[in-house]
Amino acid sequence: MHTLPNSHSPERLFTRFETSVEAVERPQAFTFPFYYQPHPLSQIAAQELQRRLLQPTQWQHNFGSVAMARNHSDDALQALNQPSNGASDTLAELEPIGKMFGVLVVENIHGELGYLCAFSGKLAEQNWLPGFVPPVYDMLDPNGFFAQESTEINAITETLMRLEQDPTLATVQSTLERERADYHLAEQALRQRIITQRAARKKIRADADPHDKVAFDALMARLGKESVAEKNSLKHLKAAWDEKIHATEQALAIEQQKLSALRSERKHRSNALQHRLFAHYQFHNAQGEIRDLNTLFASTATPTPPAGSGECAAPKLLNYAYQHGLKPIAMAEFWWGASPKSEIRQHGHFYPSCQSKCHPILTFMLKGLTVEPNPLEQAWATDLPLEIVYQDEAMVVVNKPSGLLSVPGKTIQDSAYQRLVDQFPEAEGVFVVHRLDMATSGLLVFALTRRANKQLQKQFITRQAQKRYVAVIEGELHQQHGQIDLPMRGDLYDRPRQLICFEHGKPALTTWERIDCQNGRTAVYLYPHTGRTHQLRVHCAHQLGLNMPIVGDGLYGQRDTRLHLHAEQLSLTHPYHHTPMTFEASADFMSAFATHNKQDDMR
Repeated sequence: MHTLPNSHSPERLFTRFETSVEAVERPQAFTFPFYYQPHPLSQIAAQELQRRLLQPTQWQHNFGSVAMARNHSDDALQALNQPSNGASDTLAELEPIGKMFGVLVVENIHGELGYLCAFSGKLAEQNWLPGFVPPVYDMLDPNGFFAQESTEINAITETLMRLEQDPTLATVQSTLERERADYHLAEQALRQRIITQRAARKKIRADADPHDKVAFDALMARLGKESVAEKNSLKHLKAAWDEKIHATEQALAIEQQKLSALRSERKHRSNALQHRLFAHYQFHNAQGEIRDLNTLFASTATPTPPAGSGECAAPKLLNYAYQHGLKPIAMAEFWWGASPKSEIRQHGHFYPSCQSKCHPILTFMLKGLTVEPNPLEQAWATDLPLEIVYQDEAMVVVNKPSGLLSVPGKTIQDSAYQRLVDQFPEAEGVFVVHRLDMATSGLLVFALTRRANKQLQKQFITRQAQKRYVAVIEGELHQQHGQIDLPMRGDLYDRPRQLICFEHGKPALTTWERIDCQNGRTAVYLYPHTGRTHQLRVHCAHQLGLNMPIVGDGLYGQRDTRLHLHAEQLSLTHPYHHTPMTFEASADFMSAFATHNKQDDMR
């Protein structure tokens, strides 16, 4: 492994705040990394790191300038992307891509506050960069076992590719196919000839004079010998071709065995290398315990750690702090630069740690620290009423407040469904027809009978039921209306986040109308024509959509007092008498826009 360079010594990596933080109150508990509002100390540390990222550096990475144009001046952007070592042409050729950075506010042994910085994965194709904590294990170390073993495995792959492309293999395969085809043609021709000759012999037998016994017996004997000879000729043909084809099959088997042996060796060595690599990713916690990736993921749904596990900023930061006697105080991670094509990453925004890679690791690493409670395991709306907009013997329409689940969750029972079950104990049942995200407020319909449920379900499945949402998005939208057609799928490595995926995603279509702009934000109507998870949130935030996240969207934008998304209007037909019905419920966050529009009308 690399020895620790001077630039990575604990004294050099412990960064003292440039801004005075004496008046900033310390947090009572450490950041819950999977859902948090950055503490002011973390925000200050992040701002100081971001200022350094805008300065020329010895290392070069094309973060892209388009994603940052709204936040920084042209001079700053030019400085960010201008190499300091004359490598401008090379840097410009690289595809722009942002990176996730992290800051960990820590206290040293003298009681001083400072912070550590890290980046996720590699930066500028390197693991070690001045001012950032080192990796938990350096896969790029040219003298390490991983690099050496990878070189040998790559050599096996190259040999495999060479053998697969060797004309000898193709020639043998072609010869075998041709021989099998020739045998089939020869056999078919012989069988046809046998059939023709059999018919001729049958006619000869029919025409023969049985009264001349000697001549008749001689004729029958000759015809019998011809029949036997034909059968033997078929056997000889098959035997000859079998021998020839078998020889070619043997030759092909030898070539394929070489490939199979190499594939088996590569697989075995790759698995062994992976296991050994995971064993070298060793993580500490505040209790002084140490675990490796193999152990941390052994009891999870994915016993084999996902690629990149342990390479994220958060585990790097905590590991370094524990190893060098620094006490973790608060942590935050932010995205810097252009967004990936499929994901939604807004430049400069804070994001929670990922679930599949980081959850098992950080859960262990946080042991021994007093950590903020998981907000997602707490009921947010116990004191908020569930307004009934309409109710009869068939159905009930409610206005769900933001923060209330539509149906009970794993740890939270309080939900619109449970409240209605308690409120209508005499009903045939409370049947869930559709749902809203916990953070989304607005109209929900529940059936109170099986008959009504069947009819209402049909309306939603066939998209006869029409929904209109109102939302406030970050940024000024100048077009009056439009359509977003971006296929979606779940992020397998970071649920419940969703991705835009043109290869495996399901169709997702949204139309929108602009209502008004005010104070750098825009109110819009959203009409979902499909019902994908987080569809409206993703279509608003993604760079190929509106590229403006909904205000308060902690997954795809930035947290606020609440998510500014509300199911405002719902149109359907009554499940019994089929009368068209439209229900409406206004959103509280639209009051500022309503006042603004009223003033415009008065003028």
